[in-house]
Amino acid sequence: MLLCLDIGNSQIHGGVYGGDVLRCQFRKSTHPLGSSDELGVFFLAVLRESGVDPGLITSVAVCSVVPAVVYSLRSACLKYFNHEPFVLQAGVKTGLKVRYRNPHEVGADRIANAVAAAHRHPGRDLIVVDCGTATTFDVVTAGGDYLGGAIMPGVGVSAETLASHTAKLPRVEIAQPDSVLGRSTVESIQAGLFHGHVGAMRHLTELLTNEAFGGTRPVVVGTGGFARMFEQEKLFAEIVPELVLQGLKLADAMNREAAAKK
Repeated sequence: MLLCLDIGNSQIHGGVYGGDVLRCQFRKSTHPLGSSDELGVFFLAVLRESGVDPGLITSVAVCSVVPAVVYSLRSACLKYFNHEPFVLQAGVKTGLKVRYRNPHEVGADRIANAVAAAHRHPGRDLIVVDCGTATTFDVVTAGGDYLGGAIMPGVGVSAETLASHTAKLPRVEIAQPDSVLGRSTVESIQAGLFHGHVGAMRHLTELLTNEAFGGTRPVVVGTGGFARMFEQEKLFAEIVPELVLQGLKLADAMNREAAAKK
């Protein structure tokens, strides 16, 4: 079985694949980081609680946007699973042609999302919107060119920034409000956060469509922890919360196949 780990700025999102079946998923706060032993013990415990025997893990695939985590994570994988993890980074096979000016700058999670979306919709122009700590937009052509995209603060970051930089505005639950016309401070903040984010996503998607595809409509795929909150807004053709894990699995398989042919 394959253990996939997406190390984000806020959370570690993990999952285990048995063949093509995602057997379980779990999340852990990225910070505090913890030692390699703390990470390893957590992985063993969460797998057992999820009904997965840690002894059946035959490989580990990782993507990370937090460089400080990678060393401890690699040590944990070697000690507790006896496997050197595959790390998705510049230079590995992905099936995409990365057209970023500096490919090393592209977040590994963005590439993983693009790999999975291209696999799910072969031969289609794509925009992948990941609603996480940041909200990212990734543009992939039907021919497999990763062109780049846009990055904006995520809805959670926006809410936290608003509360921490004002004297009287409170922290609020991030939720879809019943009305855009807020009749209390909490309702007003929720309306601004939700509908402001919807407007920004819709506008950026339209601009990227016009610039990258000449107005031809791409398939827009949503993912990330906040994506489901926007489901009723019809921003996405589909929402795939585990898209980054799918991309990791596919990239791991590509690189194993390439290594076997050498």
